[in-house]
Amino acid sequence: MTAYLIRRVLQSILVVFISAIATYVLLSFAPGGPMAGLRQITQSGRFQITEEDIARIRASFELDLNLSIRFSRWLIGMPRGPVVIAGNEYFADVAVGCRKPIEAEVLNSRGEYEIKIVGCKETVYLKDLVGRRTSNGILRGDFGLSWRILRDRPVSDLIESRLAKTLQLIGLEVMLSLLIGIPLGIYSAVRQYSKFDYIFTTLAFMGSAMPSFFFGLLLILTFSIIPKGAGLPYIPAGLSESVRDYTIPMIGDVVAGSAKDRILHLILPVTVLTLINVAGWSRFIRASMLDVLRQDYVRTARAKGLREITVIMKHALRNALIPFVTIVVFTIPALFSGAIITESIFAWPGMGRLYILALGDYDYPVAMAIFFILAVLTVFATLLRDILYTIVDPRIRLN
Repeated sequence: MTAYLIRRVLQSILVVFISAIATYVLLSFAPGGPMAGLRQITQSGRFQITEEDIARIRASFELDLNLSIRFSRWLIGMPRGPVVIAGNEYFADVAVGCRKPIEAEVLNSRGEYEIKIVGCKETVYLKDLVGRRTSNGILRGDFGLSWRILRDRPVSDLIESRLAKTLQLIGLEVMLSLLIGIPLGIYSAVRQYSKFDYIFTTLAFMGSAMPSFFFGLLLILTFSIIPKGAGLPYIPAGLSESVRDYTIPMIGDVVAGSAKDRILHLILPVTVLTLINVAGWSRFIRASMLDVLRQDYVRTARAKGLREITVIMKHALRNALIPFVTIVVFTIPALFSGAIITESIFAWPGMGRLYILALGDYDYPVAMAIFFILAVLTVFATLLRDILYTIVDPRIRLN
């Protein structure tokens, strides 16, 4: 077991490193970024921007450095400059980028003109990195500074401000999904081909097939917009709390930011996520239980005269939960990433909405931080899944 864990941890480190490289390279070559708007302003001719201004802006975002140097500084915070020994600088003449690139308009394969870097007027050396702003490295918990959303503010502050809301939403949804979905799946399997099973199966298929954005809009229309227009009790939709006090018929006055206000705002997004997950998870449990209930050891347990509840809960359920563990452990990354579509529909200020904002505003430091943390949590969830297998089923041994 110990040798297996050591081997898996080493493999996980390699996977995270490869994921970090892929994420950084893809976002570095993605369209947009801080220079895109500047090029549009320059081409419009309305403002005069000198070559020195462009070089200064590129240097402030470290875009004048080689991709490998930028990645190293983002990942581990190195290199920071030349090594100084006894007052002498070593490796100061190592070139690490291009301060003033030579740009030219070239014709691409689509017949469109685009700007390409064809040379370099002035080179950036290792000694020029001294005094530049740079993070201590994402491996040390320093995710750098935001480009657009909170300009020049630490990305970690932005993530901390959103993470609590996502944990509140996804944590409550996962707990309700487990408490509702597992019993429904078990009961449907035990009562196979009954009226309850047919009704449950139909509703589960509908819940699994219904897109979350359509379901969310339907709930907003049914429980928020129409009742509010008719003067009936309604559920507020949008944001995690109101900005001003309000009154709901038959419920009374609600103080903005109070516990009552936050609970009312949680109802609709939690309902959407819970019903969708209950539909999928309960069907998964039902199929797994049906497979286990047909096994010989279950028939033997019944033949011994054990009570049906004992056969189901002690002999059948434990083995049926083995594949279900895979689904449950991968809710760990979801606790961080949030629900992108649902948070966008309800304007919930969580990590999912932050991810959309980061990509839409070309705030790549925020997006890269989210990607990296998700990669770490996904690898951790995979390792936790293998360990939980041995707890749920002692017959499984990790070598």
